[in-house]
Amino acid sequence: MKKIRQQQLRKPVTPELLVSPSSQDGDLGSQCPEDRGNWTGRLDFLLSCIGYCVGLGNVWRFPYRAYTNGGGAFLIPYFIMLAICGIPIFFMELSLGQFSSLGPLAVWKISPLFKGIGMGTILIVSLVAIYYNMIIAYVLFYLFASLTSDLPWQHCGNWWNTDLCLDHRVIKAGNTTLPVNISNTVSPSEEYWSRYVLHIQGSSGIGDPGRIRWNLCLCLLLSWIIVYLCILKGVKSSGKVVYFTATFPYLILVMLLIRGVTLEGAWKGIRFYLTPQFDHLLSSKVWIEAALQIFYSLGVGFGGLLTFASYNTFHQNIYRDTFIVTLGNAITSILAGFAIFSVLGYMSQELGVPVNQVAKAGPGLAFVVYPQAMTMLPLSPFWSFLFFFMLLTLGLDSQFAFMETIVTAVTDEFPYYLRPKKAFFSAVICVGLFLMGLILTTEGGMYWLVLLDDYSAGFGLMVVVITTCLVVTRVYGMKRFCRDIHMMLGFQPGPYFRACWMVLSPATMMALLVYNIIKYQPSEYGSYRFPTWAEALGILMGLCSCLMIPAGMLMAVLQEEGTLWERFQQASRPTMDWGPSLEENRTGIYVASLVGSQSPKPLMVHMRKYGGITSYENTAIEVDREIEEEEEESMM
Repeated sequence: MKKIRQQQLRKPVTPELLVSPSSQDGDLGSQCPEDRGNWTGRLDFLLSCIGYCVGLGNVWRFPYRAYTNGGGAFLIPYFIMLAICGIPIFFMELSLGQFSSLGPLAVWKISPLFKGIGMGTILIVSLVAIYYNMIIAYVLFYLFASLTSDLPWQHCGNWWNTDLCLDHRVIKAGNTTLPVNISNTVSPSEEYWSRYVLHIQGSSGIGDPGRIRWNLCLCLLLSWIIVYLCILKGVKSSGKVVYFTATFPYLILVMLLIRGVTLEGAWKGIRFYLTPQFDHLLSSKVWIEAALQIFYSLGVGFGGLLTFASYNTFHQNIYRDTFIVTLGNAITSILAGFAIFSVLGYMSQELGVPVNQVAKAGPGLAFVVYPQAMTMLPLSPFWSFLFFFMLLTLGLDSQFAFMETIVTAVTDEFPYYLRPKKAFFSAVICVGLFLMGLILTTEGGMYWLVLLDDYSAGFGLMVVVITTCLVVTRVYGMKRFCRDIHMMLGFQPGPYFRACWMVLSPATMMALLVYNIIKYQPSEYGSYRFPTWAEALGILMGLCSCLMIPAGMLMAVLQEEGTLWERFQQASRPTMDWGPSLEENRTGIYVASLVGSQSPKPLMVHMRKYGGITSYENTAIEVDREIEEEEEESMM
């Protein structure tokens, strides 16, 4: 017995305090953040962010906004707004997600009083996901229609065409003089879109949806199946899909650009696209349009950036990634403008009309103008297929982000129940959103899509982003937030980011919000004007996301104890378990605040595991020393 006791004394025993929950067996192991999942490769996160930001808007929104707001001169306010609003807010969202490893709902442990911001974000993303997948369904419809030797929107004379249909090819072949009332005619591609694809003549308006278009319904079902299969295993599956969907569009875009600039009249369109009109810079509208383009093209406020960053390792260099993605997105938009307007210049010369009569914004460019341009090219089905395949891959990346945001947000709220059943829960969400989107497959579905597009992510999204910026910098505190970033990256954000977060970004977004309210215009689709009840429904849709913020505040206050002011103070402070999800990353004020934490200094866990102190541990020591010095100063 004495010999056995001596052997036990000689055997090195790891102190219980130095054992992290992640190295233990039993129930604590199931609480580890590893169960949540992480990116499986270094490029997964970067490509996912690029795919999320570079979407359909780069193709059909940026080029149109550029040429209507000063051409090449528009790039000046565009890049200024990118520096003031785009890059700083982008970096803020990535920092919040990576530091906490939490989704858009659970991340508000940073200040439970404002959890309603996360609720509003999820409502916005859910509404956008419904109609965004319908646009992908339209793309699939055209993709399948391109698999033919003769594009169906190439000629008049089909059952869906009217007497107003005018085929430019017939006129050009017969050397016929164009009729005087050419403005009253309709192209075959436009009638194919409105009368065959949408069958909008079967509906009198938004209150009369008509019958379901079963071919569109099947395309919508297929698009939801594709999305579900790609997010089936969370970021482990979608992170691999983006290696194709985020890179292949660039190959097609370059092919379309090379083909476009070699067409006769291409430079006419490019010159029209980029000719600088510096007098436009004196108009506030141009600066607002530039800010809006940055705001929506980068996808800030939708929770996708925060969700993607939450699956990073704690020391991922998101500072570098921020500049790669934001500048890459801007360059892609400009490149898409060259590809689009080179073809529109050719189309303008073929039709004998000015470029500004050819160019359109929104879905009209993707489903009417560009398909018509494809019919003028040799091997038109091939180029049409490439164009719509590019749109498909661009759209799917963004839809992956929307769905991952919703699923991650809810599973982080109920991890013990939903995380083991994430695949089933994702299926439930997809089925639910598909059923809600069935109204969009009816003959009047386009009216509902326009209403959702105009109001689901309008002023409500701006309110969410402005509130987020103010809460992080004022309630949580700029100094504490910068210290958190120091823990992750090894350095604090410079004066540029601090100035933008504190003043420039919120002030600019506030101006955007006021401008949108003052310049409010009712929704319309072509010549159709929406009825009052539809406008009221749209405004209510936008207000719901805003109302989530006071509703969340009320819930948080009711859960606290004490006087009303004490409840507000307690609810505004970070929760006890706020901070890095892994115990070895928790230093300073975050030490031993993690549920189940056993180590008084997680830094010791690192020393035991890796046999030394890395540069990040040196950073942790510096941060701890700063905190101790501040505490000593406050006590004196």
